[in-house]
This record gives sequence, structure tokens and C-alpha cells, in this order.
Amino acid sequence: MILRWRRVLLGSAIAITTALTTPAWAQQKVLRVGMGADISGLDPHRASLTTDKGPVGWMFNGLVRFPPGSANPDEIEPDLAESWTSSDNGTKWVFKLRKDVKFHGDWGVVTADDVVYSLTRAKDPKRSTFSAAYSAFMKIEAVDPLTVSIELEHPVPGFLGLVANYHGGNIVSKKAAEAKGADFGKAPIGTGPFRFVEYVTQQHAIFEKHEGYFRGAPKIDRIEYRFIPSEASRELAFSSGELDLSWGRREQRWIQRWSKQEGSVVDVFQPGEYRTVHLNTTMAPLTDRRVREAVAHAINVNEIVAFVGADVGPKGCSVVPSGYLGEDCSAGTYDYDLKKAKSLLTEAGFPNGVTIKSVVSNSNAQLPIMQVIQGQLAKAGIKLDMQVVDHPTYQELSRKDASGMVFYGAARFPVADTFLSEFFHSSAIVGTSTAITNFSHCAVADKQIEAARSEGDPKKQLASWADAQRLIHQEVCAVPLFNLMQVFLRSDKLDYGYKLTGALNLVPPITERTELKK
Repeated sequence: MILRWRRVLLGSAIAITTALTTPAWAQQKVLRVGMGADISGLDPHRASLTTDKGPVGWMFNGLVRFPPGSANPDEIEPDLAESWTSSDNGTKWVFKLRKDVKFHGDWGVVTADDVVYSLTRAKDPKRSTFSAAYSAFMKIEAVDPLTVSIELEHPVPGFLGLVANYHGGNIVSKKAAEAKGADFGKAPIGTGPFRFVEYVTQQHAIFEKHEGYFRGAPKIDRIEYRFIPSEASRELAFSSGELDLSWGRREQRWIQRWSKQEGSVVDVFQPGEYRTVHLNTTMAPLTDRRVREAVAHAINVNEIVAFVGADVGPKGCSVVPSGYLGEDCSAGTYDYDLKKAKSLLTEAGFPNGVTIKSVVSNSNAQLPIMQVIQGQLAKAGIKLDMQVVDHPTYQELSRKDASGMVFYGAARFPVADTFLSEFFHSSAIVGTSTAITNFSHCAVADKQIEAARSEGDPKKQLASWADAQRLIHQEVCAVPLFNLMQVFLRSDKLDYGYKLTGALNLVPPITERTELKK
């Protein structure tokens, strides 16, 4: 089948359903998945949006993997590698690959050269969004066709997470990536249970089962990944049986309502996307730390958590997400104190208040929260001037430094270094070649973050991470809010083939064991 990546006009959810539900697929087992936004690309070393990550997880494998349904690092198991060893100090790792693992299409089988190419690519800031995480990878080489050696400059916290089936750890076909170049994300080639077939802008992406998958051919023949921005349209499509799995609304009342509907199952799972308000310390009036402190004290996090629901949005205590190795709450949170917030503004020379510009996504996971924050800040004399745009535009403008306050949610490998390095190290500041998704322009804890990365003593490492968090707290680079859990709605006829408690790619894994029952 010819792979197509073509642009068409935006169609309605009904038009999408009609176009995809045709007699040609009547005998196939088709899984229909509804998402709220379009994908931005399917290159696994670039994909950072939730809508991108799900399909990437269906198409690619790492050297090791999180078992389907788990986001627990303690449960990591073999994937493309059948075994591995490491030196006593954790700076040298050797992986033995499985034999005859087939890439999609006619791109051959996985060799050590593909692994070396993939991890080198993941380390390259010109080709990878996640390059900063691989800075300690000093030497990556093929010992023989089925053996890969990795030498690290220093021990890396949670190293196996960097070679797992997540972000830069995904292995691509060297031949395909070199042949397709910048267009690889438009026709990706992996080894996973499903292969890419077609993408139509703002309508859908199609995936079909990989018959040669090394764990066995999938029970699902075809996945139709549909982009339906309207929540009402997605819910209608699910209720009428036109969707089997749908992105849910992460609100307590919504979960309770749909849990009572016959034939439906609501899945709430980890990791939570850690919601944080990042403050642009280079944009007036936030250049004054007293103004940033005023913002922090004017935000009532307890009220926000009550609005979201404690089960789906538990409160955080640090800029490092709850439950991550190295999270430290000793600095405390910013107490809600309107009187103090107003006093700080007056002290900073703004007795009549300030105005802060913020680019805000219109997604249901962001806009309602920012509207609550807008109302809270107004009570302290802080006017939040919100420019509401679609989610891709929000991502683009935020990375162009167009926003004074950025509300952002992310889930990463659960070690403190991943968040501290990606969001609060100077190498991640907007405009730097190593920037990933940082918006707070924080540069006060570089020494402590770097010390923790190379520290072999676990106690000293934890101490460095704690020091970094205290410094970031004092600088008020960001205001931590809550962990927003993942919520999906599925038909009770859809059996994942595993128990879903977590998924680092934020979308339920569809594996060779997943099936639709009659």
C-alpha cells in the first residue's frame, strides 16, 4: 500500500466516521480511537505531544521496555535487547539484541548499527527533542551485529529509562531514517505491533498490524486514530458506537458520570502530567522577584485541586512531580495569602496592580484551570491578559517566548533529574540549542543539578536535588500545582490484554494482545 501524507480541509466528526467506515474493512477487527487534537509528527525522537506519543508507542520498541500497563521503573523488562550487563560503577552497559527482529515493510531486521544510529540521533539536538537527557552518553558502538556497548561520562540516574520504549529510547531503522531524512516523521519505520499507513491532516491517522511482529501478530487488524476536537462530538461518537476508545475529560464529575454508563469503562492511570505555572523571568513585570512571589501567593492551589477533583488532580509540593525519585518538599509550598501578595506588589512599585500576558491553550485540560487562576489573581490586583489559541499555536508561541505565564503539564521518566534538567537548568532556556520545553528561564540551580547527575552516592545525590529545589523555590521560577492523571473512556468490549495502571506515553498501549470482543 502506498503511504500517504496529504493535506485536506477540516471535516466534522461525522464526515470522518463516514469516510472510514466502509465495506472494505467490514471483515477486519478495527479499533477506533478518538483524540482531541491533531498530531504534530510521528518521529519518536521529536514527538512530545500526547497525541503523538500514543501512536509512537504502538510503532516502536526500545532496548528495554515498561511492560504494557505499567509506568514503574522497577518493572522494566527486555524488549529489543534480550539481556544486558553493567559495570559496577554504572558507566558502561552492554546489550545483547534479539535475533531477526523485523522492521516494518522491506527495511530488514534490527542490528546493532540501528541501535547506535538511533541513540546517537537521540543525543543530537538537531534531530532530537530529548537530546539533553543523553548528554552523558560518551560512546555508543556496535561490538558485533547483535551487541551494543554504551559508555557514560558519569552514572546516569534512571539510565534504563533512557533506553526504554519512551522518547529518545525508541529504535528506528537507520536505512529508513537516512533515506527519508526530515520526512521520516511523515512515514516512520519501527518494529512495533502496528505500522504506519496514512495520515490526513486534521482528520485521522491509520495504522495496520505488523504481521512480522516479534511477539506475534496483533489481534487488532487496524487502528483508526481520529482527531475530533469537540468533546461533545467525541462523546456522541462514543455513545453511538463509532469509537471504541476516547480521550476523556480529566474532571471528577465527568469520570463519575461516565462510570455509570452501561457499556463504558473509565480508565484513570499514571503518570500524572504535572501541572505547573512557569513564570517568564525575562518579561516585565515578572523580572522583579517580588512580583513573581505575589503571583505565587495569589494562586490558591487547594481551590484548584477541589475544582479538578482530588482523585484525578492530587496536589504537588515541589517543582519535581509527586512520587519521582528525588522529590523534596522541605522548601514548602507558596501559601495562599492575598494580603501578602498585594503588599509585595506595592513594595515592587505596583500599588495599583500589574498586567501579565499569557498564551493559553483552548484544550479542556488547560483553559478551565487558567480561567480559575485568572479569577484568583484578579483578587490580588494581578490582571491576567489571556490570549486563547488552539493547542498547537499555544505550543509554538510559548516556545517563541511570547508568554509571561505558561501553564504546562508534562510526564517524564520518574527521576528528579529529568524535570530539573528539562525545565530548570540554564541549558534548557528558550532559544538555546539544547532547549526542550522550558518556559521559566531558570538558571539558579545549575551547579546542584549537574552535581546530582554525576554523584555516585545516593544520599549525596538526593541532597543535591533537594538543594536545587530549594533554590528554584526561592527564585520563584514556577508555581507547582497538581498532578493531572490520564483519563480514557473505552467500550467494555475492548480488552487491553493487560491491567492498566500506568503508561508513560500517556495513551493506553495497544499491543499484540489487545482485542475487541463481540
